Amino acid sequence: MILVTGGLGMIGAHTARALLDLGQEVVVTAYRRTDVPSFLAGRVTVESLDVTDRDAFLALGDRHDITDIVHLAGSIPGDDPVGFFRTDMAGLLNALDAARAWGVRRCAVASSLGVYIGQTESPWHEDLALPTADLPLLIIAFKKAVEPLTTHSLQGSGVQPVVLRIGTIWGPLYDPESPFFYVPRYVSAMLRGEQPPPLNADDGGDCCYAPDAGRAIALLMTTETLRHNTYNVSSGRPFSNREVVDALQASTPGFQLDLKPGGQSDPYMDISRLSDDTGFSPTFDMASAIRDYVAWRSHNPR
Repeated sequence: MILVTGGLGMIGAHTARALLDLGQEVVVTAYRRTDVPSFLAGRVTVESLDVTDRDAFLALGDRHDITDIVHLAGSIPGDDPVGFFRTDMAGLLNALDAARAWGVRRCAVASSLGVYIGQTESPWHEDLALPTADLPLLIIAFKKAVEPLTTHSLQGSGVQPVVLRIGTIWGPLYDPESPFFYVPRYVSAMLRGEQPPPLNADDGGDCCYAPDAGRAIALLMTTETLRHNTYNVSSGRPFSNREVVDALQASTPGFQLDLKPGGQSDPYMDISRLSDDTGFSPTFDMASAIRDYVAWRSHNPR
């Protein structure tokens, strides 16, 4: 059985679904979120857990035969940076402690494409040096620290660490009002019959549709042999706003969205290592992702 912490969040839920589709038994933990997505209903075991509670975390091993861990649970920073780091560090250390205590095969931990900030070479790949740079968000600072903490904590334990450098993920269950990726907001506006502001045609960069990201993580947990401990998780190809607008207009006849000329593509992540080791390739391009997401949002608030 594979444990997915934060398994009712966007990435966690899609990871759980992909694992189930691969024939795995899955237990997910949830703390504040209690609604089980329709695509997991009746298929997954849900445990209410505050991952910062070490005793409660370790007690999961008394109730379930857990063979692998995907640690995706995390909090949202507020006004207290030390409190944020303390909370998420406690959850991370408890997951690593459980991995060692239970003798699992693999323990995967979420990092971020933000660790590459300051690296000018593109596309970003796992062998690039991670430069010292000003980081814009507390979450990115924590994710950058997660990587050595994970690999060193599991060294010599027989548990393989898997660091997941997760890209810009969006799709069903994404908060449509989030400022971090705008396509869900534009879909919301489109469904309300509103006209969102125009986009620069050539702006773009890294993104991956959530079902693809979940499948990538599931393959990293189930592939027999992994040759590395760190993997980029994304689509491996950049998108442009021109693609977004074309897809939005194709999905909803009559909807028009203007494009402004210019813009530039941000760096994106190379997934050659992921593909070579697991056989992963994305199922969704931008057009098919938007069609799927519009259909989902027609019946779901997020």
